[in-house]
Amino acid sequence: MATASHYLTPEEASAHPAPEAVVVRFAGDSGDGMQLTGGQFTLSTALAGNDLATFPDFPAEIRAPQGTTFGVSAFQINFGSAAIDTAGDAPDVLVAMNPAALKTNVADLKPGGLIIADEGEFGARNLAKAGYEANPLGDGSLARWQLLAFNISQLTLDAVKPFGLGNKEALRCKNMWTLGLALWMFDRDRAPIEDWLKTKFAKAPELAEANIAALNAGHAYGETAEIGGQIPRHHLDPAPAEPGLYRTVTGAEAISIGLVAGAHLAGLKMFFGGYPITPASAILHHLSRLKEYGVTTFQAEDEIAAIGSAIGASYAGCLGVTSSSGPGIALKTEAIGLAVMAELPLIVVNSQRGGPSTGLPTKTEQSDLYQAVYGRNADTPMPVIAACSPADAFDCAIEACRIATQYMTPVMLLTDGYIANAAEPWKVPDMGGYAPFPVTFHEEPPAEGEAVNPYARDGKLARVWIRPGTPGLTHRIGGIEKNAATGHIDYSPDNHQAMTDLRAAKVQGIADGIGEQEVCFGAAGGRLAVVGWGSTYGPIHQAVRRARARGLDVAHIHIRHIWPLPRNLGDLLRSYERIIVPEMNKGQLKTLLRDQYLVDARPVNKVSGQPFKIAEIEAAIEEALR
Repeated sequence: MATASHYLTPEEASAHPAPEAVVVRFAGDSGDGMQLTGGQFTLSTALAGNDLATFPDFPAEIRAPQGTTFGVSAFQINFGSAAIDTAGDAPDVLVAMNPAALKTNVADLKPGGLIIADEGEFGARNLAKAGYEANPLGDGSLARWQLLAFNISQLTLDAVKPFGLGNKEALRCKNMWTLGLALWMFDRDRAPIEDWLKTKFAKAPELAEANIAALNAGHAYGETAEIGGQIPRHHLDPAPAEPGLYRTVTGAEAISIGLVAGAHLAGLKMFFGGYPITPASAILHHLSRLKEYGVTTFQAEDEIAAIGSAIGASYAGCLGVTSSSGPGIALKTEAIGLAVMAELPLIVVNSQRGGPSTGLPTKTEQSDLYQAVYGRNADTPMPVIAACSPADAFDCAIEACRIATQYMTPVMLLTDGYIANAAEPWKVPDMGGYAPFPVTFHEEPPAEGEAVNPYARDGKLARVWIRPGTPGLTHRIGGIEKNAATGHIDYSPDNHQAMTDLRAAKVQGIADGIGEQEVCFGAAGGRLAVVGWGSTYGPIHQAVRRARARGLDVAHIHIRHIWPLPRNLGDLLRSYERIIVPEMNKGQLKTLLRDQYLVDARPVNKVSGQPFKIAEIEAAIEEALR
């Protein structure tokens, strides 16, 4: 089978099957439109029926100096005719729009892979900004790869010249020229992109026509230029898929839709109080467009006001939701404690990012597990759920809504920068397959001579939910400890012990309603278990699949319910001789598993701001089995 790192002549390409998967990375300055280019290439790939996974990689600074290495924006897509679980370890094709993009990304390219470079940007000034002493396009330093360099900037200017654009506006079209070439390389239809451009620039049709002209020029260049067979045309067949309606979805979109679905399954209106922070802001943006589904969104003046408004909405009988990233979650912590003490349903979405402090705001990390499970004053138990992929975020959001409303507790839903921004195909579910969990508000006044007890509990230890204004049910809740029998303020030692134990028992009891932990891939029991959570799912799954294909005794376990943990997890882990835990932190789940089950879980840590590569976990598996 031909691989993407061995590019073929048109004759060879027609004589051999196409690769099952190809990884392409678009990289350029943050103003070059690489995310837009990647997004539209993703659209065309999805329409072609390929499975795919994407990884947008943004600069960490709001606007780094143009042409510098720390201002590079990249978009990677892995697509093919077989199942795709990750955005790919190493690109087969790197499109570098300037020297800085080449310098920061070329080391990741597969040996023999293809570099497409805009030589029009490789002038002395840009080379110096990127730290090159000589032009790498001509000094032989790129000999390990195939190189195709031509003046994309000038070719774009020539293509859009008839539209009378200024030089700056004309050069903004070069991402569409590059996209046109990529569409030709992988046999993609231009029509959906042309329709999108006409819609995007409906009020400025000359810009739409200029971008379409650039798109068509890039496509035509692939068809007609004398480039020595360095760019073959690959056609990848559609991936096998169950019949149904599909769309691409990012994690932020899936969470937003899932929250709305969860509120409907509970029979509640939803209130979202948020404050902009990378990478969580997209949830606020998506929900603000869903007002017709009973969603109210509020952009607060700060993080504390955002969660305060959500708690108020929950007290009033809505499903309160708030969202942030690690630093914002820290600001919300005292209010989360109030929601735990008041025992109100509340969803707190944490889209984790690199830290501490401002840290790496656009890079991905999994370093908030301690914060989610333990990060509040006193004994303040709170269930924690972690999504493993963009599509999985939909179901996790529904599960968070179910737990919050059925157990009268705040719930933290963990994603990260990778899940929030990455996209994958998602089969739109039949909501008839989801069991409703309608909320029943307490509306019956107490008998004559009896007082209202807002802490009266059901079999799940969930307290009653009383909407303010319900006749005869005036009551008091708040952050000061309350009497278990009356709801009145009570500081007594025995009562505080009882209420602390009740709150803990309620959260631990959630484990009875989440089912047993399953083995994702492999057998229960054996030499090695690779245990993960969150966005490490894809690389772990592929690494275990490859290891088992080589005869290694290894299994993959992925945990959705971080707290409380599934009831059978301890026995399951003890059935393996060894356990490794890959996570993008310094070993937080590893510590939790050791604490809860006294198992010798070994860490596999990565805190570079980048997701795990499959090869990294494969190496860890081999090391663990020596």
